Amino acid sequence: MVLRTAVRSLREREFVEAARALGASRRHIVFRELLPNVWAPVLVHLTLAVPAMVTTEAALSFLGVGINEPIPDWGRMISRGADVFYDDPTYMVFPGASLLVFVLAFNLLGDAVRDALDPHTLR
Repeated sequence: MVLRTAVRSLREREFVEAARALGASRRHIVFRELLPNVWAPVLVHLTLAVPAMVTTEAALSFLGVGINEPIPDWGRMISRGADVFYDDPTYMVFPGASLLVFVLAFNLLGDAVRDALDPHTLR
């Protein structure tokens, strides 16, 4: 959706119209005019979407509808740790903390990429 929105907003810009007026092919317009201007928003969207996907998968696995058994999973680890929480809380704390650190790191990475690639911010 981000890619489609970005391309739709860029295809009416002056540099694309100029390329069309000069007789550039569609391939040239796509690869030389549109893609260099679209990759930054798509990269930012991906770095901000990965934590949401991981958290959703962990939540589904915590509820018992995630990945099957032989594959290790944070949600299943937290669920199993909840069963033995009173005996040994580290079984729940370490997977939860690692999930938190992963999500926080990817969110910070997405913010840094957005700040680095946004042409409207002052450096």
